[in-house]
Amino acid sequence: MLHDLIRQNRSYRRFDEAQKITADTLRELVDLARLSPSSANIQPLKYYLACDPHANDVIFRHLSWAGYLKDWPGPAEGERPTAYIVILGDRQLARSFRVDQGIAAQSIMLGAAEKGLGGCIMGSVNRVGLQRDLSLPDSFEILLVVALGKPSEAVRLETMGPDGSIRYWRSEDGMHHVPKRKLEDIILDPYVMKQK
Repeated sequence: MLHDLIRQNRSYRRFDEAQKITADTLRELVDLARLSPSSANIQPLKYYLACDPHANDVIFRHLSWAGYLKDWPGPAEGERPTAYIVILGDRQLARSFRVDQGIAAQSIMLGAAEKGLGGCIMGSVNRVGLQRDLSLPDSFEILLVVALGKPSEAVRLETMGPDGSIRYWRSEDGMHHVPKRKLEDIILDPYVMKQK
């Protein structure tokens, strides 16, 4: 069921490195992105796939993890992603990529969740360094990096507390807690709005 798949599709930041992801699996996930909607159907995205230790190490060095967890530098060895998909915008096809990278990343993440995998969409990337170290042509713009692997952490969705904090946090048992706004707090009801 789609609802269950979306609840399972969290931002995981710790993985079981013993569980490898193959290039074929990455190609299947990119095919989901390829089939997804594209603004004006321009289809300007390209994808750099990595699932070998050397390429993974290169990409990992250019990522920043979990901004709210100030005392956590990111996954330690043994719990790092086993694959990455770098989403690129091809400037020869478009100047603006609008929302395409978000749509593509979500399609990849849902496909990963369906396969029992997890990931994290990374926007905090040292783009200049990553572009250089991957030897990517200047015509490609790094838009997002999707880190992928077999999750080794549990993520619990919770209703946002009375303090209104949206900051995710980790409890002593390693559980990753993610506050979510209530449904009634995000839907604008026209009838109620007229009464105000």
